[in-house]
Amino acid sequence: ISPVPPYSREQPIFTTRAHVFQIDPSTKKNWVPASKQAVTVSYFYDSTRNSYRIISVDGAKVIINSTITPNMTFTKTSQKFGQWADSRANTVFGLGFPSEQQLSKFAEKFQEVKEAAKLARDRSQEKIETSSNHSQESGRETPSSTRASSVNGTDDEKASHGGSAEAQLKSENDKLKIALAQSSCNVKKWETELQTLRESNARLTTALQESAASIEHWKKQFSACKEENDQLRSKIEELEEQCNEINKEKERNAQLSRRLQELETELQDKELELEELRKQGEIIPQLMSECESVSQQLQDAENKNKDLEEKVRTLRTEVEESKHRQTNLKTELKNFLDVLDGKIDELHDFRQGLSKLGVDN
Repeated sequence: ISPVPPYSREQPIFTTRAHVFQIDPSTKKNWVPASKQAVTVSYFYDSTRNSYRIISVDGAKVIINSTITPNMTFTKTSQKFGQWADSRANTVFGLGFPSEQQLSKFAEKFQEVKEAAKLARDRSQEKIETSSNHSQESGRETPSSTRASSVNGTDDEKASHGGSAEAQLKSENDKLKIALAQSSCNVKKWETELQTLRESNARLTTALQESAASIEHWKKQFSACKEENDQLRSKIEELEEQCNEINKEKERNAQLSRRLQELETELQDKELELEELRKQGEIIPQLMSECESVSQQLQDAENKNKDLEEKVRTLRTEVEESKHRQTNLKTELKNFLDVLDGKIDELHDFRQGLSKLGVDN
């Protein structure tokens, strides 16, 4: 339901798009998004009331309905975000714009509308003061003229001033009639405006009731959608579980496929080995005959080896005996050499003795 009925005299004077936020009423610090996406935000001018409003509607929901007063201030808090406080709505509105240029345009328009609202308020105060001054002057002049007509004096003075007092009273009466007529016109005008306001309030009440009915309807639809959403979420979770199982099954199948390929490769290798063994099996008889001949040769070699071992043992025995005899010979030779050395010494002594005898002779 639009906050600007078709029968209203309000007209949009500036329109833009922005993301709408409201201050969190509990913390007074955090921003709560009032719209899920960028919505239209417009300045409206009411020519009958000479007032300005900022209005924004998201679908069927009115998210901004703020009447601009001269005391309001629009503050830029960042390059793309601005805010203002509305004491009547007891909240703070925030707007997020797509660009800094759009924020600047909105802020300039806010200042213009604020100045216009201030000018309209000053004019209305001047009119009220003027009308009150006229009524006060009329009230003061009437008693003064009455007092002028009853001033103590002689009969001659009364006769001389009678005509001028009557003329002055007549002019004062004319002024009072004009003021009364103006007051009557103002009263009628205010009654007309009051009636218009009453009709507007009645229409707004009807619209509010319709809005409440629509809200209840939308609440029911929201509950139904929420239940459907919960069901869809549960189905999605089931499908995700099934998808996970399918993925696991695919992974197992992939592993089995890889294992099957490995087994096929191993089978091919085994077949090749079997083929080699078959080829080798064909030459087994020949190998067996060769093996028998080799075995016979090995037997002959073993027999020869036994004979050679017997000969080696015999030779070892003879070597041991020869070593023993050689040892005995060495011992006898040493003894002989010792005896020979003794004999040589004796001969040497004997020779020396002979030599001495020959010298003596």
